[in-house]
Amino acid sequence: MEEFGRIDLTSEQLENLRTPCYIVNEVKLEENLQKLAYIQKQTPAHVILALKGFAMWSLSKLISNYLKGTTASSLHEAKLGSEEFGGEVHIYSPAYKEADFKQIVKIADHISFNSVAQWKKYKSTVLENGKKAGIRINPGHSEVKTPIYDPCSPFSRLGMPLETFKASIDDLEGISGLHIHNLCQHNSDAFKRTLEVVERDFSFYFDKISWINFGGGHHITRSNYDISLLIKRNKYLQK
Repeated sequence: MEEFGRIDLTSEQLENLRTPCYIVNEVKLEENLQKLAYIQKQTPAHVILALKGFAMWSLSKLISNYLKGTTASSLHEAKLGSEEFGGEVHIYSPAYKEADFKQIVKIADHISFNSVAQWKKYKSTVLENGKKAGIRINPGHSEVKTPIYDPCSPFSRLGMPLETFKASIDDLEGISGLHIHNLCQHNSDAFKRTLEVVERDFSFYFDKISWINFGGGHHITRSNYDISLLIKRNKYLQK
């Protein structure tokens, strides 16, 4: 298939197509996966699939050939990632139900929390199971133009702003990573600007962590995306 959106089916095949259904261009999908795999080869970064954006498990084998794992926002997404895609399983939620968390901690490798209260509630369970724990920070830097979709908009409750983070330092023992998410279909220049803010304000904590989840919203597969800048910033931050 040469064009995305072109369907090479006969009239009879189209008539016999059971609807509603999803039609996926696997050639184009694999081209996109190859771009993501290239980034993994050039940087220390692991690229993972956000299941809330694309959870088609019929393509799990193809996707798993290229990506390191999946990220979930609920128990059942975590199960899907573990059972169908394999690899690393990451999860973040603004809050966790106790009944769900008992299963989540058995499935997920990296568990990110939205607040110190949530972390303190589940800390012993996470550490007893040998899982990596992260805390979501709010860099206070907006790249999303529509306020309702902006995780860093005023009064956002997604992630810890700098002042709250600093005030909670004594309660963060055991946290090994940070979680950031403030992009939505952005190019790598937005990622660069975000990292500059994060480094300026939160780098005092970098010697206490071993990983950072950069969240979603990186429109890496669009035609004008500057992959070289993404790679450069990843290498810089790792250094």
